[in-house]
Amino acid sequence: MGDPRRKGQQLGGRHEYVVIDESHFRHKRKADAATSFLRAARSGNVDKALDHIKNRIDINIANQNGLNGLHLASKEGHVKMVLELLHNGIVLETTTKKGNTALHIAALAGQERVVAELVNYGANVNAQSQKGFSPLYMAAQENHLEVVKFLLENGANQSLPTEDGFTPLAVALQQGHENVVALLINYGTKGKVRLPALHIAARNDDTRTAAVLLQNDPNPDVLSKTGFTPLHIAAHYENLSVAQLLLNRGANVNFIPKNGITPLHIASRRGNVIMVRLLLDRGAQIDAKTKDELTPLHCAARNGHVRIIEILLDQGAPIQAKTKNGLSPIHMAAQGDHMDCVRQLLQYNAEIDDITLDHLTPLHVAAHCGHHRMGKVLLDKGAKANARALNGFTPLHIACKKNHMRSMDLLLKHSASLEAVTESGLTPLHVAAFMGHLSIVKNLLQRGASPNASNVKVETPLHMASRAGHCEVAQFLLQNTAQVDAKAKDDQTPLHCAARMGHKDLVKLLLEHKANPDSTTTAGHTPLHIAAREGHAHTIRMLLDGSAQQTKMTKKGFTPLHVASKYGKVDVAELLLERGANPNAAGKNGLTPLHVAVHHNNLDVVKLLVSKGGSAHSTARNGYTPLHIAAKQNQMEVASCLLQSGASANAESLQGVTPLHLAAQEGRPDMAALLISKQANVNLGNKNGLTPLHLVAQEGHVGIADTLVKQGASVYAASRMGYTPLHVACHYGNIKMVKFLLQQQAHVNCKTRSHIPRNYAVKVNPPGLRY
Repeated sequence: MGDPRRKGQQLGGRHEYVVIDESHFRHKRKADAATSFLRAARSGNVDKALDHIKNRIDINIANQNGLNGLHLASKEGHVKMVLELLHNGIVLETTTKKGNTALHIAALAGQERVVAELVNYGANVNAQSQKGFSPLYMAAQENHLEVVKFLLENGANQSLPTEDGFTPLAVALQQGHENVVALLINYGTKGKVRLPALHIAARNDDTRTAAVLLQNDPNPDVLSKTGFTPLHIAAHYENLSVAQLLLNRGANVNFIPKNGITPLHIASRRGNVIMVRLLLDRGAQIDAKTKDELTPLHCAARNGHVRIIEILLDQGAPIQAKTKNGLSPIHMAAQGDHMDCVRQLLQYNAEIDDITLDHLTPLHVAAHCGHHRMGKVLLDKGAKANARALNGFTPLHIACKKNHMRSMDLLLKHSASLEAVTESGLTPLHVAAFMGHLSIVKNLLQRGASPNASNVKVETPLHMASRAGHCEVAQFLLQNTAQVDAKAKDDQTPLHCAARMGHKDLVKLLLEHKANPDSTTTAGHTPLHIAAREGHAHTIRMLLDGSAQQTKMTKKGFTPLHVASKYGKVDVAELLLERGANPNAAGKNGLTPLHVAVHHNNLDVVKLLVSKGGSAHSTARNGYTPLHIAAKQNQMEVASCLLQSGASANAESLQGVTPLHLAAQEGRPDMAALLISKQANVNLGNKNGLTPLHLVAQEGHVGIADTLVKQGASVYAASRMGYTPLHVACHYGNIKMVKFLLQQQAHVNCKTRSHIPRNYAVKVNPPGLRY
């Protein structure tokens, strides 16, 4: 005979139940919930965040950059949100992909109250990111004086260097944050970092003391704990007398600490002409680079020192020198809105459309910063108004994104293209609509921008505004011929976008403008399906009031009630039922909402459905009732609810499979006991004559076999092919089961059409089976 495991004979074969391939929607639902939770944290929407926490969102979920809710709330300064997240158990020291904690981010953003709360909660003030940045370093870098002071008072160690050797003092010196520099230098009364005596003399321009100190210790390049020499300090404080003394005593004019900052970098940033000339006369390297590859010319340009730029260029400074990010001096001058510096650099033939690694020109930088006068200087000198960055953004895209109206006007007057598209097909109008900048949107439309332009996903500006929840922008677009039912690549309309995000005001607006409430995506989802999936009851009510049909099915045969049942949205399911949804609507495979709710173990939805007329006897195309599913998946509470609602413990599928067959096969002793207590027939065979005992014999579930036998299951029951449970146990080599069945007086010589159990034992598993 053939192998009894073959599908045709189905000896012990599993009867698999597949409801639907839900993996796509499950992952999408989790991703959308995570996005909504992180957006709530970032915007300070405590109620929304708490709703997600109540719904068991992973409170530590993070975006693709590793930023979780605490990081985002800390950055934006939402103290109440920070406290709620901490009280609800978010991990305080979780780091982003760059190794930043929430304290790093709050310190970088200058959020004093958040910094205080995090430290009070026990945040490590000396935590270092992947690059070695500490919270103190970040606060010092951004000139957040009060944050620096608070961190120092709470144990921050200012001698901790980055991997490039920068300390908080070093970066404060480089950035020219004088108050922070003074605080760091003078903070020493409690045993913190002190400057060596020669550095203090250099700071105070005290040549007499410096001379005495050099007599006792002739090394003029003694280092502070932060890695700077006295000449660095003299250059920062523009103390010429002590600088000359140090140089005369042999100070290394090109001394390079780990961070790469030379005295000439500092003097160029400070803008002291005499100091710069002194250092150059003593051999300072004009093209010296810091760890970030900043030259002295970069420092002068960033800080707006025209005279220093001229001196450096006359001495041969490289005008096109690039930082690690590809910034040239002209980019830095544009960033600082230093128009005279830009003019000076252009006089020396700086490339006006020079690009960074991201292909940003100085005009991009000016547009980003909103420096419209700088933009005019560049455009008047021939800058390309439609230069494209690596992602395709033009200066006009950037001005629209940042809501810089005057920059936008300027660019349009200089022939910037309204139809320019990014790599993802976004026009400036798409960008402005998504950001919610109504004035920009109005201006662009008045100048001829197309309200129905589509990106690579075939999304219009109205899609973008609808997704982002910008009602006024959407209204203006609709008033200016935007197509209300424009379809994106997957046939999503703006109404789908608004419904997914729960923007009920936008849903109302779109419906008022005759949006089709039953428009379907390529997968057959209407806005009602999508709102049901997301649990937006208010949006659903609005859609139903707008004549959305509940009977519409997706391509997989799901009504909105099926979707709500799948995702456990009880409030939505209740609303749909109140508004006439059929609790027994059969989908493509005969699945009712109750089948779906059971499959996903959504007990509250199961209770609701049966209370509203959902039939516990309904069968799918394969004959499975909801109880079959619950039995297979060992959902005890769900099964109890179904049985209390009249479900039959002996319901048979098309193959004659009962819930007890499935519980037995899956090794579910508690479920088997529950079903038996509800009069499940222990000797009922399926279409092939296999009883529950046959199936446990196949799987080796001795405990369940014992329960079945005690409840009257026959050890002699034979399948259509003549197989007894003992045949099955022998075939699969389940020795313990064989012993158990023999103890129950199973007939060892009982024949099938061709074999007795002993033949199977010898044939299939000769070494292990004994009688």
